[in-house]
Amino acid sequence: MLAKQFRSSLQSTQGPYDYLVQKGKISGVELVDMQNSVSLYGGSVTRVLMEEFNVEADTIGKSLEHYYRVPYMKYDPDHKLPVDLLENIGASYLRKNLWLPVAGDKEEAVILIDDPSDYQRIMEIQGVVNARNYAFRVGLPEHILQYLTGDADAIMEAGFDDVFSTLGEQGGIEIDGAGQDNEEDEHLAATSGIIQLVNRIITEADRLGASDIHIEPGKDEAAGGVRIRVDGICRELLKVPKEHCAALIARIKVISRLDISEKRLPQDGKCKLKIRGQKLELRVATVPTVQGESAVLRLLAAGSAMPLNKLNLSQPNYEKIVGLSSNPHGLFLVVGPTGSGKTTTLHAVLGHINKPERKIWTAEDPVEITQPGLQQVQMLPKIDFTFATAMRAFLRADPDVILIGEMRDHETASIGVEASLTGHLVFSTLHTNSAPETITRLLDLGLDPVNFSDALLGVLAQRLMRTLCSKCKQPYKPDEKELNHLVDSYGRDQFMELGYDLENVELNGPVGCGVCGGTGYKGRTGIHELLIGTNELQALIYKRADLDTIRHQALNDGMLTMKQDAIEKIFQGISDYLQLLRVVSE
Repeated sequence: MLAKQFRSSLQSTQGPYDYLVQKGKISGVELVDMQNSVSLYGGSVTRVLMEEFNVEADTIGKSLEHYYRVPYMKYDPDHKLPVDLLENIGASYLRKNLWLPVAGDKEEAVILIDDPSDYQRIMEIQGVVNARNYAFRVGLPEHILQYLTGDADAIMEAGFDDVFSTLGEQGGIEIDGAGQDNEEDEHLAATSGIIQLVNRIITEADRLGASDIHIEPGKDEAAGGVRIRVDGICRELLKVPKEHCAALIARIKVISRLDISEKRLPQDGKCKLKIRGQKLELRVATVPTVQGESAVLRLLAAGSAMPLNKLNLSQPNYEKIVGLSSNPHGLFLVVGPTGSGKTTTLHAVLGHINKPERKIWTAEDPVEITQPGLQQVQMLPKIDFTFATAMRAFLRADPDVILIGEMRDHETASIGVEASLTGHLVFSTLHTNSAPETITRLLDLGLDPVNFSDALLGVLAQRLMRTLCSKCKQPYKPDEKELNHLVDSYGRDQFMELGYDLENVELNGPVGCGVCGGTGYKGRTGIHELLIGTNELQALIYKRADLDTIRHQALNDGMLTMKQDAIEKIFQGISDYLQLLRVVSE
């Protein structure tokens, strides 16, 4: 209401683009139709105006300036953003909210925004930037994203400059691997600059959605590196001067309660912390190398279970898993490499069956996802509290459902099978490459084929494949060679049953924008293959059939391979063929 009164008092236009109608750049009917289309199907009004109606960016800016009565600021690639104002603000947050400090200081900050009448965002800006005074400029959303895309890495690096300058002022102690004692390392780890550096690295990694942080020493006198893994891909975060690498590792050891005087042996530890009010657990592993110690930090955010219908399972797989999970007893396995989302899937299944009438126990290492109603137990190998020990305890605690984190050995696998045969529904994981391979792996562990065949309900194998950014992915018509390759990889006869019009089919490819950091990908999705323990398959397990025979039977029973599931997701526009080649072998 206040914004309308303000514009009325200034005799402004009634809409941000009405000026363009007045100047004959677009008709009123075209403007309304275009705005309705964007509202319905998504996209950017300004982009459509520029690309489809050939309206220049500066003309659109003049229209926005006329409507909001705020000066228009056009994109200038040479404009330097104020690092001091951006120091503690995430680029992804700014991209999402479409505003940006473009000049000024803590006395007066100049803010570029696409809608200066958005009171809620204005209040939020004042809380985030915390300047004494504010001046606003209106800009096109595309221009705001250009600033962020072009300068995001530079801003991030600049954000660490003050830390390194602090370290320089502290004089940094020369690190010479053999010449350090415990007291000196503790002193280094406790300096304010090192503490600030570690905190900044963890905060930045969490903000960027990283799953792991890799701290690596440099060769000889070269700087060390800090890399983060985002959506399964490693990327460099920053370089650390050689003289500060040992102190950085020492600080990591201190917060994870490791022995900082021991540099010859690998160590494992963990610590819990809070970032922006969110609980986070770090699993730390240090490994000695010829250049010095290296550390890997896994970021585990304490979260709730994902709903089963949000896992992007194919409809047949979803219905089969729902059916299997309703069994009162049996064994269901989720398999795949480390970091493939096995725990997420299992907790989604548990969340689906988590009802007051079912008692559910879980043994995990570590407990990453918590759910109300579950009795969750953390493994403690140092005191010999293992999966096998936990399983024995659970069987005395009146369970209906048991989740065992991993079948690592014959003892754990045998107890799991026995539990499933004595009236319990058992879930677990295994590190295997495919669902059929899981059968042969467990038989090789020494499981009794008779008991195993009776217990098995199913095996779900999965991988994670990067998804295309929904904001910038671009449709294209594949050439004949690419299309035939995809269809033949799926199986031509089976593919034809999916009902795609191959003459007019369109796929999607990556482009890159501010939202996805220029990569063209944002997030990951699961690809799956589900083997069901049919009577025919159970007979083969009993006979200890070889891998090829088991795979052939699983396919005859209706199993779709991970490759086939991935290809379906490619035709659905979720991912592209490059990601298929990265994740699934031929």
